[in-house]
Amino acid sequence: MSFKKVLKVSCYLMVAVLLCVVLANIWVVMSTEADVYLDHHLLPDNKIALVLGTSQKLVNGSPNPFFDNRIQAAAALYKEGKVDHFILSGDNRSRYYNEPLAMKKALMKSGVPDSAITLDYAGLRTLDSVVRSKEIFGQNKIIIITQPFHSYRALFISHYYGIDAVALVAKEPEQEEATKVYFREYFARAKAVLDLYVLKTTPKHLGEKEPLKR
Repeated sequence: MSFKKVLKVSCYLMVAVLLCVVLANIWVVMSTEADVYLDHHLLPDNKIALVLGTSQKLVNGSPNPFFDNRIQAAAALYKEGKVDHFILSGDNRSRYYNEPLAMKKALMKSGVPDSAITLDYAGLRTLDSVVRSKEIFGQNKIIIITQPFHSYRALFISHYYGIDAVALVAKEPEQEEATKVYFREYFARAKAVLDLYVLKTTPKHLGEKEPLKR
């Protein structure tokens, strides 16, 4: 095959991939946007909230606004009586990096008691966190707490697994660094469609059921 033909085929493939990414994003957002809430007063009566993990610090060591804003949103829900228990789900890759524990400390500092918190150390990805909330912790009805850009994908996964989920979106950070996160999310949504409908991807860790005792 000549170089021109290879280049032509490569261009067609690139266009096809980009088109798939665009269509996946449209599907994910349009099928879930009705379940995204900005005002906690309008939330349906779901008493269990799943807080999706992220790093407490940015690469440069400064506070991560994504983390801080999720904690603020979660604490506000608890104080308003909208939620009485949290599943804090995130990555626990080493003794020096523990998203669930960091979230727990921050929530307790904000006035949420230890008795209202369950830690999920195996939330390595959004898919894992969402599926484990049902399969391990026995929850079929949850409020997901994360930023708007992330909420659509989390809800899309929830709906696929038959979870009655809504999302309360935490405040978006006002930083240019967030642009990289938003850009990655476009491809993450396409990957979610691929994981669910083609690859049939499952959580890396399931294990024994641990239904919440409240």
